[in-house]
Amino acid sequence: MENTFLATAAFGLEGVVANELKRLGIPAKAEQGGARFTGTLAQAFEANLQLRTADRVLMILAEHEVYTFEDLFQLTSSIAWERLLTRDGMIHVSGKCVRSQLMSVRDCQAISKKAIITRMQQKLGISRLPETGTRFPIDIAVVRDNARITLDLSGDALNRRGYRTWNGEAPLRETLAASLIDMSPWRTQMPFYDPCCGTGTLLIEAAIKATSKPAGLSRKFACEDYPFMPKEEMAAVREKAQASYSADAPFSIAGSDLDPEALKLCAKHIAQAGFTGKITTSLTDLKTLTLEGDTGVFLCNPPYGERLSDLKHARVLYGELGKLLKRHPGWKMGVITSDAAFERYFGRRATKKRRLYNGRLECEFFIFE
Repeated sequence: MENTFLATAAFGLEGVVANELKRLGIPAKAEQGGARFTGTLAQAFEANLQLRTADRVLMILAEHEVYTFEDLFQLTSSIAWERLLTRDGMIHVSGKCVRSQLMSVRDCQAISKKAIITRMQQKLGISRLPETGTRFPIDIAVVRDNARITLDLSGDALNRRGYRTWNGEAPLRETLAASLIDMSPWRTQMPFYDPCCGTGTLLIEAAIKATSKPAGLSRKFACEDYPFMPKEEMAAVREKAQASYSADAPFSIAGSDLDPEALKLCAKHIAQAGFTGKITTSLTDLKTLTLEGDTGVFLCNPPYGERLSDLKHARVLYGELGKLLKRHPGWKMGVITSDAAFERYFGRRATKKRRLYNGRLECEFFIFE
């Protein structure tokens, strides 16, 4: 039996997630907020396990227009919760309301939870739900009077790979780092270098791609505790994913930074990701950095200079990045920054650029080819 799912994504990355699903053999279509796909429960589990660029995988349970709280109650009641939840399940309802008749998130949450409990009591013939067991995260989103009710299959967000337990000053979310890599000119057989590597997220995400390592291989997902999920099929999916991981695949991935403390964290993250001895890092100044090899890709997340006192220093660094690319005429470069004047200080116009968000910060991803 097939169901409909949504792999959620940050603004601007919906198409990247859709393309990643297609590479997994799962037809998907980008829409605002993510990529929608239809498939089996086992495929939804595979999406959780494999996706590098998505934030979460949600199971869409119902979608319909709602104009009153009674409409919302009836829509929520129409879902066969008794087939999805356990008798002692902990029902956690979150929500959002955007440009709709129903604009009270708290009331939408309360009414939806009441509808779920009422149906469970009626169908199971019980008077109360203890809510002491498995947690079921349910989301009620009412946007322009259209309600979408979903069950979160991921649990912790998919960027929680398990390798990053320490954060530097300006960490790049793992899913955004993986998206930048997919949008960049880099291919896994090419040299990859991050000249502002910080705590190593871009380096590790590049290595994950180069070795075909499932991003969620070392973590658990909420859906693994759901009674309706196919346990044997999920075990087979995980086993197949493990077999696809080419731990010994050759790659050339390296980086450098001027912050020795960041590099210490970087080494710890590389070790926790299982890439010790395979990713090279060094304490190196951009001004003197010169690499061997005729072709390759630089990819970096330099300081943005969000504080006025730091902006001048950040823009000097942008100029050094421009000079770095000039010293390597066969190389290409990708840079993400929130500074609208980046190209001016870099010294040339980008070949391509794309608007993205790093957290809540609006940024541009510049590619120089």
